[in-house]
Amino acid sequence: MHTPDDPRLYEEVLVSPMYLAGSNGTGDAGFAPVAHWPHHYLDDGPCQLLVTSPDQRIRVGWFGDDFELWRISAATEAASATRWTATFNHVTPAEIVAGLTTALAHDYAEADVYDSNGRFLANPSIYWADAVRPLTDAGWKRGAPIKPGTVEIVAPNGQAGAVIDNRSYGPDDETVTLWAGPPGWGTRAEAVFTTRTPSHLIAATAAVMANSAPVIRERHQINRRMEHLVTLTPAAPAAPTAEPSVSRAPTPLDVRRTAVTQAVRRAARAPQTAAELRVMAARSRTATSTRSGARSPVPTAVPLLSPSAPRRSR
Repeated sequence: MHTPDDPRLYEEVLVSPMYLAGSNGTGDAGFAPVAHWPHHYLDDGPCQLLVTSPDQRIRVGWFGDDFELWRISAATEAASATRWTATFNHVTPAEIVAGLTTALAHDYAEADVYDSNGRFLANPSIYWADAVRPLTDAGWKRGAPIKPGTVEIVAPNGQAGAVIDNRSYGPDDETVTLWAGPPGWGTRAEAVFTTRTPSHLIAATAAVMANSAPVIRERHQINRRMEHLVTLTPAAPAAPTAEPSVSRAPTPLDVRRTAVTQAVRRAARAPQTAAELRVMAARSRTATSTRSGARSPVPTAVPLLSPSAPRRSR
């Protein structure tokens, strides 16, 4: 347990499995794939930010005050009824949301601008397994169904899964739910897709859940009830101890490492901003340069969108 003034609270750690990492308080990762789309700031409404495709057929909404933090939908025309909807609650890592927004950005880029269709409007597969194939391919197994007419796929550790409801009849019924973490307001992540959501979009979201790569969080962002379920590894390795008998002048690489380390420590005490992302990018480039033994020019970082952190849900 950490005290409020414990400096380790702001230490960056790698969290695995990623689906138990929770939210980091921003939507950067989820919005990054569609950062080039039009942005509409709606500070007076429950939807604080709406990012739409250029023709407004795809909508990505950020509801900073609600339990359902994200609402993503698509329609055949800008003013027509929604064809399908996906919602993600406030515990869901934005990296999982990015699985869906990445697929949507790709589908939109491939769509014919003069055609009212697009792969993001495709009919779902008649086979429920297609939507969760990345999970079964990763070794997730069928579990005991919660209710008759449903199918559940569970992760090997029992801490995540997918529920497919084959009893759905209406176009707006909820048919697939991806979940992670024990039940509870601050511990259970949920992504819910309605009946007509294309199967490949659900699969793209599930593929991120099946990915074993960890994500970066600050220690205080990990719910204490989740600490025993995740593996936390310091994101920055400890500096090597110098030999007492060896004395040498710092090299340009040493100076660069020191500057990056100090910048990361400063950024860790403030909410994640575009500046912090640039620091993280610089650190990544430093690591790459160290491995390759060559120095490469540092490109200008493109800041990602940082919606305001969600306040306490109503």
